[in-house]
Amino acid sequence: MKKKSTEIFEPFSLVVFGGNGDLALRKIYPALFHRFIAGQLVIDFNIIAITRRDNTEDEFYKELKHFIQLSIENDQDVSSDIERFVLKVKLLVIKENTVAAYAILKQHLEQFPTFQNIYYFSTPSSAFGSISAALKSSALVFDNSKVVLEKPLGFGSVSSQQINDEITEAFIEKQIYRIDHYLGKETVQNLMVLRFANNLFEKSWNRDSIDNIQITVAENLGVENRAGYYDNSGALLDMVQNHLLQLLCLVAMEPPNVLEADELRNEKLKVLNALRPITAKTVKEHTVKGQYTRGRIDNKEVSSYLEGIEKYASKTETYVAIKAFVDNWRWKDVPFYLRTGKRLKKRYSEIVINFKKVQHNLFPEKKKMGHNKLIISIQPDERIELVQMTKIPGPGGYRYQPISLKLDYSDTFKERFPEAYERLIMDVIRGNQTLFMRQDELQAAWKWTETISRSWKESKQANILYEAGSMGPIDNIMEQEHEWETNKEI
Repeated sequence: MKKKSTEIFEPFSLVVFGGNGDLALRKIYPALFHRFIAGQLVIDFNIIAITRRDNTEDEFYKELKHFIQLSIENDQDVSSDIERFVLKVKLLVIKENTVAAYAILKQHLEQFPTFQNIYYFSTPSSAFGSISAALKSSALVFDNSKVVLEKPLGFGSVSSQQINDEITEAFIEKQIYRIDHYLGKETVQNLMVLRFANNLFEKSWNRDSIDNIQITVAENLGVENRAGYYDNSGALLDMVQNHLLQLLCLVAMEPPNVLEADELRNEKLKVLNALRPITAKTVKEHTVKGQYTRGRIDNKEVSSYLEGIEKYASKTETYVAIKAFVDNWRWKDVPFYLRTGKRLKKRYSEIVINFKKVQHNLFPEKKKMGHNKLIISIQPDERIELVQMTKIPGPGGYRYQPISLKLDYSDTFKERFPEAYERLIMDVIRGNQTLFMRQDELQAAWKWTETISRSWKESKQANILYEAGSMGPIDNIMEQEHEWETNKEI
């Protein structure tokens, strides 16, 4: 019997806690605005922005219009649309998470008794429990209510579980949407189609054909205004535990029986549980950690990490490279190289599938035969490249070189690409949890990353210093086995 769909696309009230914060202004409201002018939000809705600060209404609406305008491409005149959208947004001042303080929110929501209430926690995760408790005590959580959680969900498995326990006092798992914006990106979405709708790749997506897989998320920015948070997390917890492991799961998982949320998440969980633990004996062989020093980016001198956080004894890593293994039948002994870092030379995110070389080179020119590669570029440019060996034109015999066949999304699909938050927020409204992490996934990711952080401490592994604007520390261990594919392109 076919399962009944749980997706509900019905009128909603979106309550944004931290409603005048940076994330809300830069991402959440512009995402909703673009779906609004695209004609996708044909249902009734209203938005309630929650702030703790008095006398901010004029400033809030000014900033709201400013950031929406910033998200508009090609200098389009959408001023009238912005005015129509802003009428949907109400700012409420709620200074504490109590029933008395939430009375004004309850009064507002009761004007829309048939709407689904969606609560977006755009606040530090330390506040998630008290907000949930206040909503429940105020009788504002119903069967069709939903809650959206931004990372970081704690700083380890214990704190993450504690936060989850507090939230589940008010909400059940099917109401919870743990958001990871990487999963809303178009090329990440296309991984499923690429793998499971193309026989060419589906048949070769295994240890018999693939030599190694590299997943890189490189940033040229430093910690900026996140110093307080970042120094308590570092690159491992800030990026690997969520973004990179989610990408690894999509690359490595088995095909789900059907394309439904729990079926997909079951397969991702199997990958996380199959990750080989990294111990104190193997950590120096399988990981590199680093911290950036002074350097130059775009011909401008930038300060070191320690200068940026003004905490000169900090051992927090701003770069990490990991050689990981998924111990199952499909991926036995295939290395997955994960790399991420701040203040690198260039901002980009990509997945490189390196296929095994041909067994025998029969051509007279014995030039090194390279890998066939599938390069999935996630940002800043979204494209897919298939690198293959091709004969160089001319009468000079069988001379060859690698040539890329490129699918550039912006060239092929001329329409505007929705931002990741647009897709994810619309999925929340619909009730589609496919692109959101389940709690057992989150705990499995914490369990594996904590084997690394624990082993770093036990082995007293130190940071390798690297200059800002470089490609990171010298990965002696990694470079012995392979070359990061983008190093020679930059």
